[in-house]
Amino acid sequence: MTDFTLKDKVVLITGGTGSLGKALTKHILAKYPDVRKVVIYSRDEQKQFVMAQEYPNHTYPQLRFLIGDVRDFERLKRAFKGVDYIIHAAAMKHVPIAEYNPMECVKTNIMGAENVINASLETGVERVVALSTDKAAAPVNLYGATKLASDKLFVAANNIRGWNPIKFSVVRYGNVMGSNGSVIPFFINKKKEGVLPITDPTMTRFNISLQGGVDMVMHALEHAWGGEIFVPKIPSYKITDVAEAIGPECDKPITGIRPGEKIHEEMITSSDSFYTWDLGTYYAILPATLNWELDDFVKNFKASKVPYGFQYNSGDNTEWDSVERLRELILEHVDSTFIV
Repeated sequence: MTDFTLKDKVVLITGGTGSLGKALTKHILAKYPDVRKVVIYSRDEQKQFVMAQEYPNHTYPQLRFLIGDVRDFERLKRAFKGVDYIIHAAAMKHVPIAEYNPMECVKTNIMGAENVINASLETGVERVVALSTDKAAAPVNLYGATKLASDKLFVAANNIRGWNPIKFSVVRYGNVMGSNGSVIPFFINKKKEGVLPITDPTMTRFNISLQGGVDMVMHALEHAWGGEIFVPKIPSYKITDVAEAIGPECDKPITGIRPGEKIHEEMITSSDSFYTWDLGTYYAILPATLNWELDDFVKNFKASKVPYGFQYNSGDNTEWDSVERLRELILEHVDSTFIV
C-alpha cells in the first residue's frame, strides 16, 4: 500500500485512555486531520473525563468517547458499527495482579480478544491491529500466557474470515518507556524516598518509546497482509542502569523477583525462528497457515529469513541503552523536568 491515509476513515481504539491509546490519539489527530472519527472505547469513566478535557469538542469534533468493556460482546458490536480500523489496546497487564486474580485476566485478555474478533467480523471492519507484549513469548506468568492466547486468536482470525476482506495482525514489543505502571515512573516517584528497590541486579528489559509503539501500530495498520506478528528491533537496558540513571545517590536494596517475573524477556523464541522474517526495521513472525503467497510477501518487503534457532532476547541483545542514554530518553519521553 502506498500513500496511506485515514481520510474519511473511522478509527476505534479499545483501551484508548491508556498510555499508548492516548499517544495514538494524539498522533492520528495531528498527522491525519482529515480522519472522519477517532473513537475512544474504554471502561474507566474518570480517565475518559480527564482525557476529554485535553481534547475539547469544539477543537476536536472528530473525537468520540464510548464507555464499554471488551468483555461485553453486544456493546462491542454496537460500538464497531461504521468503524473502519480497530486498534485493540485494552488489556489487564499488571503481572502480580493477574497472578492474584487469574480469571479476571483471562476474561479481559482472552475472551475480550475473541469478542473483538467476532464483533469486527460482523460489522464490516477493514483492519484490526492487536497489541501484544514480550511476555507473550515463552510465557512464565498468566498475563503473558493470556496475551499469547490472544495473539493466537488474532492470527487465526484470518482463517475464518471467509469472503470478508478484513485483515488481523499483531504488534509485539517490550516495555514502553514511561507507560502507566512501568519501572521508570515508579523509580522517579520512589526517588523522593531515597530508595530504589531492585528485584534482581541481572534483570534486563527491552525498551521502546511511546512514539516507537505508535509507529509500529501505524506500520501494521498500513502494511499488514494479515496474520503477522510484528516485532521491533529495539535496545535493551539493565534494571541497575535505570536505577543509576534516575537516582545515583539512592539506596538500591535487592528485593527479589516478583511472582511471574523473568530475569530476561524474549520477543522471538528459537521455535518462532522457523516462521520469522527480517523486514529491516521490524521482524515479522508469520502464521503457519498463510492466506497469501509467501514469495510475493518476501519480494514486496525485501524480506530475508532469519537463521533457524534465532532468538531475540533482552539479555543477549546487541544494542543497549547506557546510563547516560537513559537519562536523555527520560528527559525526552517521560519527564522533561527530570534532573539527576
